Amino acid sequence: MTDTPESVSDTIGAPTAPLRVAVLAGGLSHERDVSLRSGHRVMNVLKHLGHTAVVLDVDARTIPSLKAFSPDVVWPLVHGGHGEDGGLQNVLIALDLPYVGTHSDGCQRASFKPTAKASVRAAGVPTPDSVTLPKAYFSQLGAQEVLGVVAGHLGLPVVVKPNQGGSGLGVSYVSNADELRTAMVSCFAYDERALIENYVEGTELAVSVVDTGDGPRALPPVEVVSQGRYDFDARYNPGRSEYFVPARLDDEVIHRAQEMAISVHRTLGLGNLSRTDMILDSEKQPWFIDVNVVPGMTEISLFPMAAKAAGELEELYDQLVRHPAVRPQPRGA
Repeated sequence: MTDTPESVSDTIGAPTAPLRVAVLAGGLSHERDVSLRSGHRVMNVLKHLGHTAVVLDVDARTIPSLKAFSPDVVWPLVHGGHGEDGGLQNVLIALDLPYVGTHSDGCQRASFKPTAKASVRAAGVPTPDSVTLPKAYFSQLGAQEVLGVVAGHLGLPVVVKPNQGGSGLGVSYVSNADELRTAMVSCFAYDERALIENYVEGTELAVSVVDTGDGPRALPPVEVVSQGRYDFDARYNPGRSEYFVPARLDDEVIHRAQEMAISVHRTLGLGNLSRTDMILDSEKQPWFIDVNVVPGMTEISLFPMAAKAAGELEELYDQLVRHPAVRPQPRGA
């Protein structure tokens, strides 16, 4: 199986023939519940389009279930480290199953936040300065000493986040030295490595990118306005956040944000879909914060919100399953 994110031209089955689609969701990550909501939401849309779709929880029965169901295509929607780091994608590659998303190589580049930041920075995409530290260094070098060096190097405020994962889990805003220590403890509950990043004040934007065979294109940016920090509760409990699609920005600024998201998508070698999160500062300069290769698909997630605003949610989901980015190649090819 090979990665063909920019040159997918073959369609699975006849253009209008219904497909058998296995949606993988759940798993054991901290984002299990969100993943299951995403999976069932996608399954319902695909069923409405006439496809035969099922949700398979990722556990010891997954591989036998996939073999028994014999899907035309798989849509992996397991969020978090183990769903987005390329491991699950490698299993699908080994099973010779076409799937929606990104090849495992691109997943690895995008999933590890420091790697993604370094890659996009080298491509000329602005991203806040940061340092990444493993938990072990705090015991080896002394927590107080390490935190003092970090605060002196980056200055405050900063944002502390796990090396992997999403949904705002383990993410803290830090404005003083006392908060920094507490933030590290919270972060290490989710990952053995912490990314400490300069805080950029501004407007939160999410720009989704899709590619169904004609090259990556950006959907309308989503502007996020939340009461307090845009944490897990603000993301998934209705009422704490307000969304504007497209964002309330000049066309030129919207275009700049979309071009950044496409640049991130290309730089990291991503496939069918991605969502780039960015901050637009007071000078209207977008700053890359994070990228998701398995963005949420719940009723209040940002990717489907953008697709719906573009008037193409159902059409897009149909095209994604008909043009999977990763598919088997003939033996010996």
